[in-house]
Amino acid sequence: MSLADSRAREGSPQNPGSPVRGRPRSEAVERSIIEGVMKLLEDGVPLAEVSIERVARTAGVGKATIYRRWRGKEELFVDVLRASEPPDPVLPGTSMRDDLVALLESLRRRALRSRSSAILHNVHAQMKSSPKIWAAYHAVVIEPRRRTTSDVLRRGRENGELRADLDIELISDLFVGPMLVRTVMRPDATLDENLAEHIVDTVLEGLRPDGA
Repeated sequence: MSLADSRAREGSPQNPGSPVRGRPRSEAVERSIIEGVMKLLEDGVPLAEVSIERVARTAGVGKATIYRRWRGKEELFVDVLRASEPPDPVLPGTSMRDDLVALLESLRRRALRSRSSAILHNVHAQMKSSPKIWAAYHAVVIEPRRRTTSDVLRRGRENGELRADLDIELISDLFVGPMLVRTVMRPDATLDENLAEHIVDTVLEGLRPDGA
Protein backbone atom coordinates (compact mmCIF):
# COMPACT_ATOMS: atom_id res chain seq x y z
CA MET A 1 0.00 0.00 0.00
CA SER A 2 1.35 3.42 -0.92
CA LEU A 3 1.72 6.19 1.63
CA ALA A 4 -0.99 8.19 -0.12
CA ASP A 5 -3.37 5.23 -0.02
CA SER A 6 -2.57 4.67 3.64
CA ARG A 7 -3.37 8.29 4.50
CA ALA A 8 -6.61 8.15 2.56
CA ARG A 9 -7.66 4.98 4.37
CA GLU A 10 -6.78 6.17 7.86
CA GLY A 11 -7.86 9.81 7.69
CA SER A 12 -6.04 12.69 9.34
CA PRO A 13 -3.98 12.24 12.54
CA GLN A 14 -6.22 14.63 14.45
CA ASN A 15 -9.33 12.76 13.33
CA PRO A 16 -8.22 9.33 12.14
CA GLY A 17 -11.69 8.36 10.95
CA SER A 18 -12.28 11.40 8.78
CA PRO A 19 -11.89 11.32 4.99
CA VAL A 20 -8.88 13.06 3.48
CA ARG A 21 -9.93 16.00 1.35
CA GLY A 22 -8.30 17.77 -1.56
CA ARG A 23 -7.29 16.91 -5.08
CA PRO A 24 -5.83 13.49 -6.00
CA ARG A 25 -2.31 13.00 -4.73
CA SER A 26 0.84 12.44 -6.74
CA GLU A 27 2.94 9.72 -5.15
CA ALA A 28 6.16 11.18 -6.59
CA VAL A 29 5.41 14.69 -5.30
CA GLU A 30 4.45 13.40 -1.88
CA ARG A 31 7.62 11.33 -1.72
CA SER A 32 9.79 14.29 -2.70
CA ILE A 33 8.27 16.39 0.09
CA ILE A 34 8.85 13.69 2.69
CA GLU A 35 12.40 13.20 1.47
CA GLY A 36 12.87 16.97 1.68
CA VAL A 37 12.02 16.84 5.38
CA MET A 38 14.37 13.91 5.88
CA LYS A 39 17.20 15.82 4.15
CA LEU A 40 16.74 18.80 6.46
CA LEU A 41 16.87 16.51 9.48
CA GLU A 42 19.95 14.75 8.11
CA ASP A 43 21.57 18.18 7.78
CA GLY A 44 21.02 18.70 11.49
CA VAL A 45 18.05 21.07 11.37
CA PRO A 46 16.04 20.65 14.62
CA LEU A 47 12.48 19.47 14.14
CA ALA A 48 11.15 22.73 15.63
CA GLU A 49 12.97 24.73 12.93
CA VAL A 50 11.68 22.71 9.98
CA SER A 51 9.08 25.11 8.57
CA ILE A 52 6.74 24.51 5.64
CA GLU A 53 8.61 27.24 3.72
CA ARG A 54 11.91 25.48 4.28
CA VAL A 55 10.50 22.11 3.27
CA ALA A 56 9.04 23.63 0.10
CA ARG A 57 12.41 25.07 -0.91
CA THR A 58 14.23 21.83 -0.20
CA ALA A 59 11.69 19.68 -2.06
CA GLY A 60 11.41 22.11 -4.97
CA VAL A 61 7.66 22.60 -4.64
CA GLY A 62 5.35 25.45 -3.67
CA LYS A 63 3.88 25.81 -0.20
CA ALA A 64 0.40 25.34 -1.69
CA THR A 65 1.46 21.89 -2.91
CA ILE A 66 2.31 20.90 0.64
CA TYR A 67 -0.85 22.38 2.15
CA ARG A 68 -2.99 20.47 -0.37
CA ARG A 69 -1.63 17.29 1.20
CA TRP A 70 -1.17 18.24 4.85
CA ARG A 71 -2.97 20.84 6.96
CA GLY A 72 0.23 21.73 8.78
CA LYS A 73 3.66 20.51 9.69
CA GLU A 74 2.38 18.28 12.49
CA GLU A 75 0.54 16.12 9.97
CA LEU A 76 3.55 16.19 7.65
CA PHE A 77 5.95 15.14 10.41
CA VAL A 78 3.73 12.22 11.35
CA ASP A 79 3.84 10.96 7.77
CA VAL A 80 7.62 11.41 7.70
CA LEU A 81 7.88 9.28 10.83
CA ARG A 82 5.43 6.74 9.50
CA ALA A 83 7.38 6.50 6.23
CA SER A 84 10.52 5.73 8.25
CA GLU A 85 8.80 2.89 10.11
CA PRO A 86 9.27 -0.72 9.00
CA PRO A 87 6.13 -2.41 7.67
CA ASP A 88 3.88 -4.14 10.15
CA PRO A 89 4.75 -7.82 10.52
CA VAL A 90 2.77 -10.55 8.81
CA LEU A 91 1.41 -12.71 11.62
CA PRO A 92 1.77 -16.48 11.06
CA GLY A 93 -1.66 -17.17 12.60
CA THR A 94 -0.58 -20.61 13.80
CA SER A 95 -1.00 -19.78 17.49
CA MET A 96 -1.23 -16.88 19.89
CA ARG A 97 2.34 -17.57 20.97
CA ASP A 98 3.71 -17.41 17.41
CA ASP A 99 1.80 -14.18 16.66
CA LEU A 100 3.14 -12.55 19.83
CA VAL A 101 6.70 -13.55 18.93
CA ALA A 102 6.25 -11.98 15.47
CA LEU A 103 4.95 -8.73 16.99
CA LEU A 104 7.80 -8.46 19.51
CA GLU A 105 10.38 -9.40 16.90
CA SER A 106 9.12 -6.48 14.81
CA LEU A 107 9.76 -4.15 17.77
CA ARG A 108 13.24 -5.59 18.23
CA ARG A 109 14.14 -5.08 14.58
CA ARG A 110 12.72 -1.56 14.65
CA ALA A 111 14.93 -0.73 17.62
CA LEU A 112 18.01 -2.08 15.87
CA ARG A 113 17.19 0.06 12.86
CA SER A 114 16.68 3.18 14.97
CA ARG A 115 19.93 2.60 16.85
CA SER A 116 21.84 2.40 13.57
CA SER A 117 20.19 5.57 12.23
CA ALA A 118 21.08 8.75 14.10
CA ILE A 119 18.39 10.65 12.20
CA LEU A 120 15.60 8.32 13.34
CA HIS A 121 16.85 8.36 16.90
CA ASN A 122 16.98 12.17 16.96
CA VAL A 123 13.58 12.61 15.30
CA HIS A 124 11.84 10.34 17.80
CA ALA A 125 13.57 12.12 20.68
CA GLN A 126 12.53 15.57 19.39
CA MET A 127 9.01 14.42 18.60
CA LYS A 128 8.28 13.75 22.26
CA SER A 129 8.82 17.44 23.03
CA SER A 130 5.88 18.32 20.78
CA PRO A 131 2.55 17.19 22.32
CA LYS A 132 0.64 17.63 19.05
CA ILE A 133 3.06 15.55 17.01
CA TRP A 134 3.32 12.90 19.71
CA ALA A 135 -0.48 12.65 20.03
CA ALA A 136 -0.89 12.31 16.27
CA TYR A 137 1.88 9.72 16.02
CA HIS A 138 0.30 7.78 18.87
CA ALA A 139 -3.08 7.80 17.09
CA VAL A 140 -1.90 6.62 13.69
CA VAL A 141 1.13 4.44 14.52
CA ILE A 142 1.20 3.26 18.13
CA GLU A 143 -2.49 2.70 18.82
CA PRO A 144 -3.13 0.48 15.76
CA ARG A 145 -0.22 -1.74 16.82
CA ARG A 146 -1.61 -1.94 20.34
CA ARG A 147 -5.01 -2.97 18.95
CA THR A 148 -3.34 -5.73 16.94
CA THR A 149 -1.65 -7.10 20.06
CA SER A 150 -4.92 -6.96 22.00
CA ASP A 151 -6.73 -8.79 19.19
CA VAL A 152 -4.12 -11.57 19.25
CA LEU A 153 -4.53 -11.93 23.02
CA ARG A 154 -8.33 -12.01 22.81
CA ARG A 155 -8.17 -14.79 20.25
CA GLY A 156 -5.77 -16.65 22.52
CA ARG A 157 -8.17 -16.27 25.44
CA GLU A 158 -11.08 -17.51 23.32
CA ASN A 159 -9.01 -20.47 22.11
CA GLY A 160 -7.99 -21.47 25.62
CA GLU A 161 -4.35 -20.39 25.24
CA LEU A 162 -4.83 -17.81 28.04
CA ARG A 163 -6.79 -17.98 31.27
CA ALA A 164 -10.30 -16.56 30.87
CA ASP A 165 -10.00 -14.21 33.87
CA LEU A 166 -7.11 -12.14 32.50
CA ASP A 167 -7.28 -8.41 31.73
CA ILE A 168 -6.25 -8.07 28.07
CA GLU A 169 -4.95 -4.50 28.38
CA LEU A 170 -2.75 -5.42 31.34
CA ILE A 171 -1.50 -8.61 29.68
CA SER A 172 -0.61 -6.64 26.54
CA ASP A 173 1.63 -4.42 28.66
CA LEU A 174 3.25 -7.48 30.25
CA PHE A 175 4.33 -8.78 26.85
CA VAL A 176 5.33 -5.51 25.20
CA GLY A 177 6.79 -3.84 28.29
CA PRO A 178 10.03 -5.85 28.55
CA MET A 179 10.85 -5.19 24.89
CA LEU A 180 10.18 -1.47 25.28
CA VAL A 181 12.41 -1.34 28.38
CA ARG A 182 15.24 -2.95 26.40
CA THR A 183 14.75 -0.80 23.30
CA VAL A 184 13.81 2.58 24.78
CA MET A 185 14.87 2.87 28.41
CA ARG A 186 18.04 0.80 28.03
CA PRO A 187 19.52 1.82 24.68
CA ASP A 188 22.78 0.04 25.58
CA ALA A 189 21.04 -3.28 26.28
CA THR A 190 21.68 -6.22 23.98
CA LEU A 191 18.89 -7.24 21.63
CA ASP A 192 19.61 -10.91 21.04
CA GLU A 193 17.93 -12.71 18.15
CA ASN A 194 15.92 -14.93 20.49
CA LEU A 195 14.78 -12.08 22.76
CA ALA A 196 11.18 -12.02 21.46
CA GLU A 197 10.75 -15.76 21.99
CA HIS A 198 12.33 -15.57 25.44
CA ILE A 199 9.99 -12.76 26.56
CA VAL A 200 6.85 -14.44 25.22
CA ASP A 201 7.65 -17.86 26.68
CA THR A 202 8.61 -16.41 30.06
CA VAL A 203 5.40 -14.37 30.38
CA LEU A 204 3.21 -17.23 29.13
CA GLU A 205 4.48 -19.51 31.89
CA GLY A 206 2.22 -17.73 34.37
CA LEU A 207 -0.71 -17.01 32.09
CA ARG A 208 -1.68 -20.36 30.57
CA PRO A 209 -4.71 -22.22 31.92
CA ASP A 210 -3.96 -25.11 34.24
CA GLY A 211 -2.94 -28.12 32.22
CA ALA A 212 -2.33 -26.16 29.01
